[in-house]
Amino acid sequence: MAAKRNLAAALGRWSAEHRKTAVFGWLVLVVLVMTLGSSAGQVNLTEADYGTGDSGRAERILQDAGLTEPAGELIYIRSDELTTDSPRFAQAVADTTDALEATGLVTRVRTPDTTELVSADKHAALIQYDVKGDPDTAADRVQPVIDAVEKTDAAHQDVTLGQYGAATGLKAINDSLGKDFVRAEYTALPVSLGILLAVFGALVAALLPIALAVTACVGALGLLALTSHVVPVDGMTNSMMFLMGLAVGVDYCLFYLRRQREEREAGRDNATALRIAAATSGHSVLISGITVCVAMAGMFLSGLTVFEGFAIATIEVVVIAVLGSMTVLPALMAMLGDRIGAGRIPFLGRRRARRAAATGAGSGTPRRDSVLLRGVLARPAVFAVLAVAFLLALAAPALGMKTEKLGTDKLLPKDNPTVVVSQQIEKDFPGSPAPASVIVKATDIDSAEMKRAIADFRAKAVASGQTGKAIGVTVHTKENIAELSVPLAGNGSDATSRKALTTLRESLVPDTVGKVAGTTALVRGDLAFSVDYNDQLKKSIVPVFAFVLGVTFLLMLFSFRSPVIALTSILLNLLSVGAAYGVMTAVFQHGWGASLVGTEGIGAVESWMPLFVFVVLFGLSMDYHVFVVSRIREAYDLGATTRDAIAHGIRTTAGVVTSAGLIMVAVFAVFGTLEMQDFKQLGVGLAVAVLLDATLVRAVLLPSVMLLLGNANWAAPKFLRKSRPATPAGPVPAAPTAPARAAAGR
Repeated sequence: MAAKRNLAAALGRWSAEHRKTAVFGWLVLVVLVMTLGSSAGQVNLTEADYGTGDSGRAERILQDAGLTEPAGELIYIRSDELTTDSPRFAQAVADTTDALEATGLVTRVRTPDTTELVSADKHAALIQYDVKGDPDTAADRVQPVIDAVEKTDAAHQDVTLGQYGAATGLKAINDSLGKDFVRAEYTALPVSLGILLAVFGALVAALLPIALAVTACVGALGLLALTSHVVPVDGMTNSMMFLMGLAVGVDYCLFYLRRQREEREAGRDNATALRIAAATSGHSVLISGITVCVAMAGMFLSGLTVFEGFAIATIEVVVIAVLGSMTVLPALMAMLGDRIGAGRIPFLGRRRARRAAATGAGSGTPRRDSVLLRGVLARPAVFAVLAVAFLLALAAPALGMKTEKLGTDKLLPKDNPTVVVSQQIEKDFPGSPAPASVIVKATDIDSAEMKRAIADFRAKAVASGQTGKAIGVTVHTKENIAELSVPLAGNGSDATSRKALTTLRESLVPDTVGKVAGTTALVRGDLAFSVDYNDQLKKSIVPVFAFVLGVTFLLMLFSFRSPVIALTSILLNLLSVGAAYGVMTAVFQHGWGASLVGTEGIGAVESWMPLFVFVVLFGLSMDYHVFVVSRIREAYDLGATTRDAIAHGIRTTAGVVTSAGLIMVAVFAVFGTLEMQDFKQLGVGLAVAVLLDATLVRAVLLPSVMLLLGNANWAAPKFLRKSRPATPAGPVPAAPTAPARAAAGR
């Protein structure tokens, strides 16, 4: 039966006929984009770019005035035996100060000569200083200061020195990310290759998806560097893009290769098998890629620059992966022919051949259904109820999900030296590690009225009991700006600190400096940023969800011409997302099973996680959904009853969907091995959701629901009814005729 050519089929045929042009054109494109990107360099987000709400406005006031606040640091000195007035303690302070000054990298050093920098028990003290230069790059320059403090610590056995601040905290995060992502990237490749070897049983077939996915990621990295000059990106975007690109790139190639090999096993020549793979699996890859890109575009509605960078990076790598699978992959498959099975792994090759023979592949005989599929076909209602109940049970903890912007002390493991020092400082100097900052922009910052207002603010803040006593004031006369550093009660992120921040914003600031005519007074700082960031995410959830759900529905409607299939695809994906939310809440908020991933419950989920996981999962889940439903629709269009079409679609896609799911689970599980708490959450959430989606949802729930719906699956209003292109397929079991379908009534 001749097939109408769709875009994927047209590209596949052109590539097969112009093999050298397609292959060398791909290589030139990747090298060119990477070269241009390397030359242009990547632009990363600045501190002000991350902000939103009042804290973001405060950051922009400083940025517009050219007042880039230097990275502030604290040196913590403690002795269980000595007090701060002891000569040996004083000598340790003096030596530390000298060591800091000797580096030439510090400014505004403040020693503990006041009670604010001495603990209540007089066994601990703080030295404050700022790192010279651009605060956004201070983490890259602070190592000599760290070395100087460590050397001084070694020279004074009777005291303990530690360091914490903006530069050292960011450096600790960057070091952890850098080390872990290198390990993750090198782990993901061999794991993916191992799974592909098991799938194909041949080295060449296994290497082909890896090679294309890696080159797609390389090209996307170059493209991201170019586009970052328009939309800056977060520093972790590259590694996330690589792992995402590897997952989708390998999956897309896997879909294509498995269909081509299936057609070859059915007795078709290589050219015909390739045309069928292009028209069917190639088309599914195109629809899947478009769906992923549309879902990712929903992040543009978040109102946060960091999400815009994530969206652009993911869209770029998916587009390039789709382009590669639809152009250079068919060309390589045409060039290799049956040599694509070269390098056969003896044991795996024989096992795969026996499996193909047992299922009737290449023989024209019907394949045997698995026990699970036979059960679903016999009792769809029972399996649907059980599957939905299980997914809802997993999702239940999400009803109590709490989100917050995690600080350094929660992002890094508790035994990390930076976290340990932060907690020690908080114990002896509440509010000191992460003070709030009031940015006051006035008409005349040196006016008598403003000076009285600042003095009034300091007095009322201390009297309120919501702040510490060490309220610092820095006045920038030329810019008419004042910065008030305000230590908050509590540990900087708990309920006590949040109450203090609310008091600061709603009463202390408005009743003092905020009363002066022509004055803008805004609160910034770690907690203020976290609260504003979380509030913005909550506001954006509804528009992002509505956009992704709405556009995905339209894409499924356009692809399958069935409102019922479009709606069920949305509902099934929501169940997967809900289960992922529930698992993340259970593990990371409540600590259930947290030790299995090397962490413990921290009482909250990272604030950006729900939105990001929803968008990513909704896009990626459609890979499997489109692939499976396309095979079902293909069989139905060739004359099978709905029941037989479902059985054929599940039977022929079960292996490839499971294999593709294993690769994605393996890649995302790598995130769960990282030290950073937010990436552990991301890895566990995505891995669990993809595992459920590729197994329970696609193998049990999807066929059960479609069987229960029967002919309603294909019902559509007149404006959607149009002839669909018939595509050559493998043997379809049962009676592949329209009369049989009508007689069956399903």
